[in-house]
Amino acid sequence: MAAAAVAAWGRRGAAALLRRTLGAPPGRACTSGAPLRAPSAAAQELPSSGKGHFLPERAAPFSPFLTDSFGRQHNYLRISLTEKCNLRCQYCMPEEGVQLTPKSELLTAQEIITLARLFVKEGVEKIRLTGGEPLIRPDVVDIVGQLYKLEGLKTIAVTTNGINLARLLPRLKEAGLNAINISLDTLVPAKFEFIVRRRGFHKVMEGIHKATELGYHPVKVNCVVMRGFNEDELLGFVNFTKDLPLDVRFIEYMPFDGNKWNFKKMVSYKEMLDTIKQRWPELEKLPCEASSTAKSYKVPHFQGQISFITSMSEHFCGSCNRLRITADGNLKVCLFGNSEVSLRDHLRSGASEEELVQVIGAAVGRKKKQHAEATLMSSPLHQDALQNPPSSKQWGHTVSHRLTLRARLSKQTGKTFKKNKLTGQLILPVSHPEQQQHMMTGILQTQRRGSCVCRKDLSSSFDTKCLKIETSPVGQVSVDSCSNETSPGYEFFSRDSGSCTKVPHASDSLTHADEEGRATMVDVGGKLVSRRTAVAGAVVHLGEKAFGMVRQNQMKKGDVLAVAQIAGIQGAKLTSQLIPLCHNIPLNHVEVSLSLDEARHAVVIRSSCQTWGRTGVEMEALTAASLAALTVYDMCKAVTHDIVIEEVKLLSKTGGQRGDFSRV
Repeated sequence: MAAAAVAAWGRRGAAALLRRTLGAPPGRACTSGAPLRAPSAAAQELPSSGKGHFLPERAAPFSPFLTDSFGRQHNYLRISLTEKCNLRCQYCMPEEGVQLTPKSELLTAQEIITLARLFVKEGVEKIRLTGGEPLIRPDVVDIVGQLYKLEGLKTIAVTTNGINLARLLPRLKEAGLNAINISLDTLVPAKFEFIVRRRGFHKVMEGIHKATELGYHPVKVNCVVMRGFNEDELLGFVNFTKDLPLDVRFIEYMPFDGNKWNFKKMVSYKEMLDTIKQRWPELEKLPCEASSTAKSYKVPHFQGQISFITSMSEHFCGSCNRLRITADGNLKVCLFGNSEVSLRDHLRSGASEEELVQVIGAAVGRKKKQHAEATLMSSPLHQDALQNPPSSKQWGHTVSHRLTLRARLSKQTGKTFKKNKLTGQLILPVSHPEQQQHMMTGILQTQRRGSCVCRKDLSSSFDTKCLKIETSPVGQVSVDSCSNETSPGYEFFSRDSGSCTKVPHASDSLTHADEEGRATMVDVGGKLVSRRTAVAGAVVHLGEKAFGMVRQNQMKKGDVLAVAQIAGIQGAKLTSQLIPLCHNIPLNHVEVSLSLDEARHAVVIRSSCQTWGRTGVEMEALTAASLAALTVYDMCKAVTHDIVIEEVKLLSKTGGQRGDFSRV
């Protein structure tokens, strides 16, 4: 096989030489984006491998060195230009950053071009520059210019956070860049600052508009969808494609070393698609290439389109054609795999091209059929849970759904559920907690909570639609739901019998403990459906210096008040995940406001929550106030640790059998 590969490589080189000898006309195929132009003068500083002609087709069969044992041909190479990034996205990197590789161990521009030339000779047709953030590398324009010269390369792309895009894009286009992906996870400026821990929303939007002005079509916008963060913005992102030639790509939340796999945070492709089709039922599916990672759709008459990257629920390992080179020169044949081989070390030790090709071929030959997470998610149980989540009519207390899943779990595993004596929960007798977590996936599906869920309680007559975040001119951020309260009247209902029952009187005992003193969750099935509200507060004493910096908006981490407002709202929506015995309540409205108390050098926080239901929202209001206070502390602790959080308390509440409450 090796000899045949070297021979094929030689034939390709000879064929290319023959084409040049016969005077093949220059030209480049531009698969997407702006037309390619001649490289800039600055790009001439790096050595060139040719005249930059694109061949209409390869001169020989695809290289066996880039073909793995499952027959997948790898013609797409991703090259990381740097480990550095100018943002600190919460799902990607810790706030303090990561330990960086010494500069001497990173690939130089010349080494990047040498490796790229080798891969293109073997059949790579598309190279994407990534990071870190690739556009913070000083020589990125020169690198693009040299890649442009590689004979056989059809597409030069970049994935960027967009902060530096508007400034650099004219030069990048001139150098030869013809495809752009921009990462943007929210259309709300305050939430952007919260997610990425930096400012710059307007710069990203400027970059998107600059790309469309320069003729890139489509401009791809990558949006990682996370439950509790931005799944409430799906419709806003779709509407973003109405008047701009964008391809908004919704990416399923994926596990990395820094953000351990958390099933509850993932919003599956099917769930996203169902939400969008409720608003645009005329949504059309678009054709796609066999190796495409995206499932594309378009709203008729919209300029742009949307796509879904189903990395977890419907993995595309079987058609994977991608390889990756890290900033320090390691070849990764799978994004999720741990296996790497250092091309940098071979290159610096003087390895010949033939030797490098052999090393690359051996690594590609070891590529597995699919990554580990895809193996887990491809099991029938997980596929059912992900692709067929409970509908809006089943989202509440889906008892029958749980019982069905329980029976299927027992049948598939040959084991029966047992009751945990401490918690009273039904569990499978498996060996490890991780197994228990994965086996209970389907049941956990009915307990998920987010800021945009269509949920109906089977034992009530009102429907909760999608929540939305709004920012007012005065800086207050609130969450509202488009609710359809068809019958908010009072009702005595028993979920077990389906008949009306009497609401029990208030008890003087602890309601979250059973007769034996063990923790238990209160059954609210027989309680009255009514309008419930709660208001809570907290005070954060900052001291004079920190208070002045907050007032002048001079904190390095950003706008303290805006970020704390978002944090408080998120906290209210996630209360049942933070407080073990709290019910998962569909909130109709959440509002968090922060004001400055000059006399006390303090931030005064006030939160309010509303719902129609059988239990109150006091915990949601208290959680919102607490999370907002903790966020203020976190953003100010670099200035001083002499910060005191106090007066976290319930101020008032209405509704419920215990009556109203107001603190004097």
